[in-house]
Amino acid sequence: MKNEIQLAFENCKKENRTALLTYTVASDPNKKKSVQILNTIAKYTDIVELGFPHSTPVGDGGQIQTSSNRSIENGFKMRDAFQIVKNFKKTQKNKPIILMGYYNMIYQYGENKFVKECKNSGVSGIICVDLSWPENKTFAKKCKKKSINFIQLLSPTTTRIRMGKIIKDSHDMIYYISMLSTTGGKLNVSPKKILESYNKIKKINPKKNIVIGFGITEKTISSLKSADGLVIGSAICKEITKSLKNRQNPVTKVDKMVKKLKSKII
Repeated sequence: MKNEIQLAFENCKKENRTALLTYTVASDPNKKKSVQILNTIAKYTDIVELGFPHSTPVGDGGQIQTSSNRSIENGFKMRDAFQIVKNFKKTQKNKPIILMGYYNMIYQYGENKFVKECKNSGVSGIICVDLSWPENKTFAKKCKKKSINFIQLLSPTTTRIRMGKIIKDSHDMIYYISMLSTTGGKLNVSPKKILESYNKIKKINPKKNIVIGFGITEKTISSLKSADGLVIGSAICKEITKSLKNRQNPVTKVDKMVKKLKSKII
């Protein structure tokens, strides 16, 4: 049986377009609005990423850190992420959702319990930012047993030999970090160079779905649309912060933004 993530990519390929993946932080700006944001952008996004906040998110830039801090200040607990997923899946049964975060949170919660709750709530995939290959092999196997896609990360500094091994061990989707920076950093590599690197990775195993993340904005998204998928997160978190500052509804503002992003890649 195919995973929801596989089916989403297959659908995009039938429509001859890149997949749009969106990232928001669980419970930002609060639990209710978090679900509302997911539901409203589900019209445009192919795969939803939901981050569970961490007090020291080493890979995240300022925008996601701000979102994470709001969530933590609201009293976020890991069970809240699973409840948000469950509420989302009530109306978006077939929309894939990926949980993304740091291993310390998973470890504290308990690996087996975490994977079980992912399965029970309807999570399709997991990205663990700081649990790299081969240290993640045992945890990845636990995910696979529950038909949950454990998503491996590749970066511009990953050697070709290591890259081949990671791709061989990966499930269906792979996340390519486009540049050496935290999330939301200004794109310091040209889209042409990113696609050159991406195409080299793609040649290793064309069957794997590879998405590009980091530095993707309204300005750069259309120039990267030949990839299997594109992830946009910091720009959305920034829009939530901006709307709160201006006393506007973040749900409607994010909806408008993601609709515009989708129009640039179809």
